Amino acid sequence: MSQQMFAVSDAGVSDAPANRDENSSLAPFAAAVSGGDITAARADFPIFARTRPHGHPLVYLDSAASAQKPRAVLDALARTYESAYANVHRGMHHLSNTATANYEHAREQTRSFLNAAHSDEIIFTGGSTDALNLVASSFAEPLLQAGDAILLSIFEHHSNIVPWHFLRTRKGVKLRWVLGDNGGNFDLAAFRKAFAAASRERIKLLAITHMSNATGAIAPLKEIIASAHEHGIAVVVDGSQAAVHMEVDVQDLDCDFYAVTGHKLYAPSGIGVLYGKREHLRAMRPYRGGGEMIREVFQDSVSYAEPPHRFEAGTPPIAQAIGLGAALDYIRAWGWQRISAHESELRAHALECLGNMEGLRTLGVTEAGGAILSFVTENAHAHDIATVLDQYGVAVRAGHHCAQPLLAHLGVTATARASFALYNSHEDVESLGRALQRGMKLFA
Repeated sequence: MSQQMFAVSDAGVSDAPANRDENSSLAPFAAAVSGGDITAARADFPIFARTRPHGHPLVYLDSAASAQKPRAVLDALARTYESAYANVHRGMHHLSNTATANYEHAREQTRSFLNAAHSDEIIFTGGSTDALNLVASSFAEPLLQAGDAILLSIFEHHSNIVPWHFLRTRKGVKLRWVLGDNGGNFDLAAFRKAFAAASRERIKLLAITHMSNATGAIAPLKEIIASAHEHGIAVVVDGSQAAVHMEVDVQDLDCDFYAVTGHKLYAPSGIGVLYGKREHLRAMRPYRGGGEMIREVFQDSVSYAEPPHRFEAGTPPIAQAIGLGAALDYIRAWGWQRISAHESELRAHALECLGNMEGLRTLGVTEAGGAILSFVTENAHAHDIATVLDQYGVAVRAGHHCAQPLLAHLGVTATARASFALYNSHEDVESLGRALQRGMKLFA
């Protein structure tokens, strides 16, 4: 790994190459949004001007699965591939130096976005699934012994369940579950009760989502983490849904790990982030072996690079990371206050539109819920409802949403899910309501 061309400090890239081509550099997105109406954001997403499913304007309410991409991100990708692409860290030439500086700048943008203390606490991964598997393999597996326990909430996505099942089958680790309350909220008292039994149950790790992808329930994460730490329990957070809807401050939360995925953050697919406390990352073994993650390799020995490079084996997702940086700048340009207020209004409007529909039931609706609304109908399966909605250009998700334990707890096998983003409008909500009314008549 060549590090002569740039210096990485706690603040990120501190000395970009002197010969960097400024015309191809990826400056932070500067949206002209000061005082602007957030509904204007829709114009920043080309897909809405070009796509008309079945002849109808696109009403995209599936952002919890994957968000659409703004022009700022598409332009960042195009500029990278057209004028600033090469492999990073190892080249001695101009393009490699430029790509390296842009890639490491994206790491600093991510550090700032999550308010991590140090840039070496930010690891680029293939997504939050990859990040959570990294924690399971490199942190949890060496830590846990047969009979130790991992605590999970019932709200978890399969990505924050299956890696722990691997340890259950491979090492004899036990899984313990904390259920929600009767209103579909995270139950802080239940967590504290579980923590109180940590010594007896040998609970060493808590894996918890910040926001449910199936119902939008938001965890009182700071209080849960503080209570867990009082009992010596490390905490890994799946922030895949939360990070796009609310400001995340990992230092304030004091979590040990926090995973996010780019494709829900208006960024390209194939890129994610694991934040980990510096002391943990420096003590953890590598996740994958290959180029970039090594210091020296000999026939009979190998030594490893320091984090974050220790966990970024091989050619990383270079353009995707740069696109992620552009997406994070785009979000911050609009501002969390405007985004959260807008999405809360959309959710409230949707509850009003759907609330009086006979035969329709919403699930897990809480006052403090995020921009997600799941529902079932009496006379039709969720898949049928989603198919009918699609005929009117309304895209929703249908199924178990990779949250089968939660849906089983709620007494259903599948729901239809509408999820809202900054590019959605009240007109989108009303289109959903009209299409649902027509669909309900078909199945009456």
